[in-house]
Amino acid sequence: MNLGRRVNLSTILGLIVLAIFVGQSTASLGDHLPDFRECVQVCKTENCQNGNSVLPLHHRLLLWTCPAECDYTCQHVITDRRVSRDPPMLNPVVQYHGKWPFRRVLGMQEPFSVLFSFLNLAAHLHGMSRIQDSIPSWHSLRPYYMMFGYIGLSSWTFSMLFHTRDFPITEKLDYWAAGASVMYGLYLAVIRILRLDLETPQYRPTLRRLWTGICIVLYIMHVCYLTFWSWDYTYNMAANVVVGIIQNVLWTGFSIFRYQKYLKSWTAWPGMIVAWIILAMSLELLDFPHGMD
Repeated sequence: MNLGRRVNLSTILGLIVLAIFVGQSTASLGDHLPDFRECVQVCKTENCQNGNSVLPLHHRLLLWTCPAECDYTCQHVITDRRVSRDPPMLNPVVQYHGKWPFRRVLGMQEPFSVLFSFLNLAAHLHGMSRIQDSIPSWHSLRPYYMMFGYIGLSSWTFSMLFHTRDFPITEKLDYWAAGASVMYGLYLAVIRILRLDLETPQYRPTLRRLWTGICIVLYIMHVCYLTFWSWDYTYNMAANVVVGIIQNVLWTGFSIFRYQKYLKSWTAWPGMIVAWIILAMSLELLDFPHGMD
């Protein structure tokens, strides 16, 4: 049995390592612009003969290289050139490598995204401390709430790394962690609403194990699809939105039921939180290039 577990663990670790280097992605429109390609090539020829010595230290610490510096610089050169042309509607701002050409700060590619991810991480830390202070250790739901916090911490940590520097490994970790966070949110919603954390009646532990297995299988299938079939941003966003909507509907229905039962204002809090989450999700869905300068 122990040998089998070690073999399975080795297989899983091997797949994870392979997944880091495997994946399909679709290039953005900006990547194909002849002006952009020519700019990058000229920049490399003129500036990258002596390695990365021309870069500031804080850029090198964040693993910026001379070719990457040329790529970043040319994105903004071509973007400024396109925006200045008339009419502007025929020369819109385009994405490069799947991202808008934001202005970096201290070497961070998307500084505001890094800041907001940090604030979300801080909120999770605060929430976990509140749970530890207000919910006794014997309460059956406390481990589920704490696990939600731990998954959130990992998700926002990987988000900060990805928005600081976009590498294949940081992108994959960000996507995988975000998917885990959304999936666990749905898992927790069902556990809490149906009180599957309790051991009685006898059907609850069975349903809990079944629900746990379903969520794990769905998450593994999601990761495998992204990793071995197609690194599809649209699919990833759609999958997370669908799972998010389902849990939001569950929490909204739960809030309505509780309010009708107890007629207490505090029972409406989950519904209000859901409304804020939907507003936050809209910022992710309505992806636009404004505010880059």
